[in-house]
Amino acid sequence: LAFCRGRVVRVPKGPLIRVTGTEVVIPCSVSDYDGPSEQNFDWEFSRETDFVRIVSTWDSTFTSEEYQKRVGNGDIKLRRSSNDAVELVVRNIQPTDQGRYKCSTPSTDATVQGNYDAEVQVKVISDGLSVSGSKARSSMPLRLSEGDSFKLRCSAITTSPEHTHLHVTWQIKSGSVWQDILSLTHEGKFHPGPGYEERYQNGDIRMDTGVNDTYWLSVSQASSVDEGAYRCLVSEWVRGADSSWQKIQEKSVEIASVAIRRTDVIISTSNVSVTERDSLDLTCNITTDRSGIFQAEVMWYFSASPDDTLSDAQVLLSMDHDSVVSDSTLISLSHIDRNSYRLLVRDVALEDSGYYFCQAAVWVPLHNGSWHKVVERTSAPVSVVVTALEPDYEVFLNASKTPKFSDDPTELNCRITNAQDTEANIRFTVSWYYRERLPSDDVVTEELLAAMDADWTLLLGDRSRERTQNGEIIFFKKAVDIFSLRIQWTSESDRGDYFCVISAWSRHRNNSWVKSKDVTSASVSIFWATQDYTLTVEAVKLKPFFVAGHTFEMTCKVSSKNIKTPRYSVLITAEKPLTDQSNPNGTTRIISLNQDSVVRLEDWTDQTRVDGVVLEKVQENEFRYRMYQTQISDAGLYRCVVTAWSPGGGGMWREAVNGLSNPIQIDFQTSGPVFNVSVHSDNPTIYQGELADLLCIVTMEGMALEPDDMSFDVSWFAVRSFALDREPVLLASLDRKGIVTQSRRNGSSDLSLERISPLEFRLRVHGCEDHDFGNHYCVVTPWVRSSTGVWQQEPDIKAKPIFLSVKMDVLNAFKYPLLIGIGLATVIGLLSCLIGYCSSRWCCKKEVQETRRERRRLMSMEMD
Repeated sequence: LAFCRGRVVRVPKGPLIRVTGTEVVIPCSVSDYDGPSEQNFDWEFSRETDFVRIVSTWDSTFTSEEYQKRVGNGDIKLRRSSNDAVELVVRNIQPTDQGRYKCSTPSTDATVQGNYDAEVQVKVISDGLSVSGSKARSSMPLRLSEGDSFKLRCSAITTSPEHTHLHVTWQIKSGSVWQDILSLTHEGKFHPGPGYEERYQNGDIRMDTGVNDTYWLSVSQASSVDEGAYRCLVSEWVRGADSSWQKIQEKSVEIASVAIRRTDVIISTSNVSVTERDSLDLTCNITTDRSGIFQAEVMWYFSASPDDTLSDAQVLLSMDHDSVVSDSTLISLSHIDRNSYRLLVRDVALEDSGYYFCQAAVWVPLHNGSWHKVVERTSAPVSVVVTALEPDYEVFLNASKTPKFSDDPTELNCRITNAQDTEANIRFTVSWYYRERLPSDDVVTEELLAAMDADWTLLLGDRSRERTQNGEIIFFKKAVDIFSLRIQWTSESDRGDYFCVISAWSRHRNNSWVKSKDVTSASVSIFWATQDYTLTVEAVKLKPFFVAGHTFEMTCKVSSKNIKTPRYSVLITAEKPLTDQSNPNGTTRIISLNQDSVVRLEDWTDQTRVDGVVLEKVQENEFRYRMYQTQISDAGLYRCVVTAWSPGGGGMWREAVNGLSNPIQIDFQTSGPVFNVSVHSDNPTIYQGELADLLCIVTMEGMALEPDDMSFDVSWFAVRSFALDREPVLLASLDRKGIVTQSRRNGSSDLSLERISPLEFRLRVHGCEDHDFGNHYCVVTPWVRSSTGVWQQEPDIKAKPIFLSVKMDVLNAFKYPLLIGIGLATVIGLLSCLIGYCSSRWCCKKEVQETRRERRRLMSMEMD
């Protein structure tokens, strides 16, 4: 194949048939060539034998004298489509242009291979296509009513000597552009234009052929989109030598101009405002120029929005083309004249406010006696506003009971006065509001206390919900025209402005209630002069000097002013030094006593001294706090936090004011020893399964103590990370009584914690696993016995952690599997040998019977 490859020049397969006066375009391309990518082309023409040069892409002097004028004015030109292809364009082709056209390419190849030119035959035939329309209709526009039908005729005939086919297309001029309606192709197929597919499928647009080569366009249900100029476009097609279709010419003729008179539906009334319970009168007018027989179908719609798609619209009434009206009690539809229809809505209500539409359809009779709908239109919406028939009344608010002091009752009466037009269909409800009074001019929004619904259901606001449920606030109706609010026990937070809103509700046709009017009363101020509450608390330490182990005692004396029959609740707090790790926040709530003298332990967590703190009431305004067997860890500042309570409504107590006493300090001056703790291990890196020993060593500085005068609580912790960025895990603990407590473990390793000397504690991890790694440390709590025999707890001491690393012993890990494997292999080998020996000895032995041969010596030859 490589040796057969060469340049190939291609032109279309001929003959190319063209009509006189049209344009012919002959493409020529070259492939499989060497040299530059852009190739040059020469075109020549021959009527019989000799070729005449026409035009060239690279030589401007190539054109012969016969064609210089046509090439110069552009009737003949070359149009390059790519580097390896050009097109010869001959405009206004004449019979003299019939002949053979040759396309040549100058050689750029290293070797001459393939073909360097190609020829095509062009045949020029006379124009035999004739297209015409109706002269009468083209002279004047065709005026139609919307929904009518019309037909247009086009005549097309050809006398071409060749076997040609006609392609007929009906077009309409939309603006300045012609748009296809329906085509009958040269292959005998109907093809609707864009946007006309559905109408073609429904049969509203079709094309019929008649005698004398006529083509009829039939349009049914004409609408405004069918208005415009119509033309008939006819093209002539011929099948080429390669069996492809080629369009050889095209002609068109304007047939008619169609004008569509639109049918409009209008509601004669514009936006309407109607008073409640009046009548609404709307008229729908149909504008049409039809003079023949027709009937209208009318349908009225109501919608809450002006959307003319009527997606959420409600059908009010309808009248079909036989003048049959759907039934309704309060709505009627009547036919006033030929084109007008009246909608009457009686006793309108507020829910009748909205948008009204009139939809009308025109029906015409057919020849078979049936009726056909030709057009349907919907009017623009008409806005209808129904104004409420408001009752006329006034609202007056007064206070029948006003408080002089806190916890006194308050009663407000909201009265309806001068009520007019309040018939049985009107109902009144009340809403109560509160507005706080501020000394400045700041704007304060009102708060809803309670509101009454149309069915007299009470809806409570956030401010009054809890107190109303407890019976402290009561809402009730004292008389037909009086609504009352009563506060049983008024507090300082109730001081402010109060006002009420009386709402009028109207009952509609569906027995629903709709609010029609709100009237707000003037505000009433509830206020009384008060003096600020004062509370003074003084703490006194009863024993100025004491040592650890003794009882700490202090009293709190309370004095108050401007509080009516107060009671006090007391809370004892302690502010520990920042070095105390048990309470990093600094303040501890120890014990409290409420206003009813009920004692409660707050954050006291020392289980060994549950009864070590006592808070009691000495007098009405004096309280005493005791702490037995004080420890050094109890050092800090102690205060009394006192709350004064005054009696509220319903036997409840109300918080009045809070007070804080002066601090009482507990400070122990000791000269005892100073303890230090460290962690040590001889081998912090071990292998799995080995024993890990960790020592917690306590050292003393300063005064020496006997071993019997000191004891320690020891706890071991582990942090399973390298960087101490995780929570510590408690491993085990040993209290000063020698009781060991271990936490739950998930692995197979085990722990043991023991005291090996008065100041040394050993933690052992038996059978270490990989999850036993991490930073390990101990926390020691020293206990020292004082000279009085009382044990004192010292602050906790935390040792610096040591990292325990657990490695894997490869030899020990594989020792037992190897020994077991060798043993099993030896046993299996010996057993195999034993089985083989036994099989050969007893099972596979054969006895062979041989003939006995006599053994005789040969005789000597002399004896023979």
